[in-house]
Amino acid sequence: MTRNRTAAALTGVTAIAIALAGCSSPSAAPPSSAEKSSASSSTAAADGTTAAGSGADGATDCPATADLYTVPKRIVTLDTAAASFLIRLGLGDRIVATADAGFKTDFTGSLRTTIDKIPTIAQGSDSANKEKVIAAKPDLVTGVTIYALGGYPGTPTQAELKKNGIAAVIACDTAKGEATDIDATYRYITHLAETFHVQAKGEKLIASMQKQISAATPRTGAKVPVLALSEVPSGGAGINTIGGSQFGSGVISLAGGKNIAASTHSDFAALSAEQVTSANPEVIVVIGGLSTQSPDELVASIRKSPLLADTDAVKGNHIVVVPQGILCSPSLLNADAITTVADAVKAAS
Repeated sequence: MTRNRTAAALTGVTAIAIALAGCSSPSAAPPSSAEKSSASSSTAAADGTTAAGSGADGATDCPATADLYTVPKRIVTLDTAAASFLIRLGLGDRIVATADAGFKTDFTGSLRTTIDKIPTIAQGSDSANKEKVIAAKPDLVTGVTIYALGGYPGTPTQAELKKNGIAAVIACDTAKGEATDIDATYRYITHLAETFHVQAKGEKLIASMQKQISAATPRTGAKVPVLALSEVPSGGAGINTIGGSQFGSGVISLAGGKNIAASTHSDFAALSAEQVTSANPEVIVVIGGLSTQSPDELVASIRKSPLLADTDAVKGNHIVVVPQGILCSPSLLNADAITTVADAVKAAS
């Protein structure tokens, strides 16, 4: 179930709505409206309580799916990003499988080597995913998007996990207004660390990410207008991008940018050519991994787009590629995404 979280995504508003829940994925069919509503309103805490956390409007999150009274010994991750967090917290030996091996290319070195050794129990759009997850007999499943719990075809729902006595910890992104941070990542690390009684390691990991972000980002100055794209825009369809509530908008904000669609408080936005021209983005962030074109080909095509030719981003060649897995959802590498965007913002300022 390699869900490139923005798939057919930026070919129309409906497709984007799917995609940008975590920047979505090409092989995944869109969640239904009911699934999206259910998924947006809840995530699962491992301890059977409601986990504290707030989005841009102060909403709380994470009702439990199952009680967990002992430290989990068997974990199935719902995505590679979740596996990377566990490995960094010293918990990799407890991972028995992952249900989605997508986004491996985001990682390198010894971390990638460790990730490659984790068995994958589902491939592509595997309709038997939930049966395989449950059959692995985990104490805990964990992932970085609530859509991995019933939001994609074949994935286990919260109710199915609870029925089988399986707890879940899911990254909680509850922002309904404008996303301005990556607090969902920090909350997820904290929840995992508390679940496994490794709070000191969790605090150290968060501090390390914050230090990298602080070193990379500008201290003062006006926010630079930024447009995020995963495809070359076409005149008839307008220009599709991430909305203000999407996690990636928080990445852009921390990097010193301002998502030009930030006033649209949803995961996606469709802008007219006139709106983009008026906003005049000084930086374009290309969401990597979603187009059939290579990153270099996509950047070249964006430079040639008549809809973007008059923007300062194209004129100044301030176009950067950031993999969707580290831009659009909680990731161990969110600080890298922020650094890449921040460098482009500084160059454009």
